[in-house]
Amino acid sequence: MSDLERYLRQLELLGLEGQEKLRKARVVIAGVGGLGSVVSMYLVAAGVGRVVLFDSGVLELNNLNRQIIYSEEDLGSHKVVAAVKKLKKINSEVEVVGYVEDVRSDRFREEARDADLIVDCLDNWESRIVVDKVSWELKKPLIHGGVSEFYGQVTTVVPGITKCLRCILNLSEEKLSSSLRKPLQVIGPTPGVVGSIEAVEAIKLITGVGELLTNKLLIIDLKRHEFAVLKLSVSEECRC
Repeated sequence: MSDLERYLRQLELLGLEGQEKLRKARVVIAGVGGLGSVVSMYLVAAGVGRVVLFDSGVLELNNLNRQIIYSEEDLGSHKVVAAVKKLKKINSEVEVVGYVEDVRSDRFREEARDADLIVDCLDNWESRIVVDKVSWELKKPLIHGGVSEFYGQVTTVVPGITKCLRCILNLSEEKLSSSLRKPLQVIGPTPGVVGSIEAVEAIKLITGVGELLTNKLLIIDLKRHEFAVLKLSVSEECRC
């Protein structure tokens, strides 16, 4: 194992075995915006062995209030390209790979097949449903995070243990189409909070430490500083 000085503050919590599990882990992150910025930085800092990023977007000025991995000098660049450069500076021990492609690409499926888990850091339901299907077809755990305004939600989907994401959130075709009608409004720290929780969930899933949000939906209201965990039914039929 590499020099453990870097991970000294988490070793007593995860143990050497847990840290080794992180080192061997492969994680695919779908989207490198507000959520993906935070998730990718924390997983790379924690020592996850291989982190793969997928995002076809170009950085715009209105992204900078929440997508904290980027700076003004990255404007006009592909997000993935800029993010990979920053992440490699955070932890040179981690293999960081980025693709300027969206989740519909064949390469996304190939990388997901070799990964231990997928983290949903997307900003639209159409793409999330694609990732949800890939998760179930390949039997890969999926950590979902979503944000809007001051609000967020997180759940962990494990094929065979939970329902699929579409059934958990009861997403109809009407809901999916309506989510594409206007740009997302969000206060910057909201994806910071939700992305941090997604990163913790990924670390727990990899190491086996702690309790996961399987068959639970964490609801976050930062306007009132209220957090609630909803228990989800598993008895009903799932379309996956």
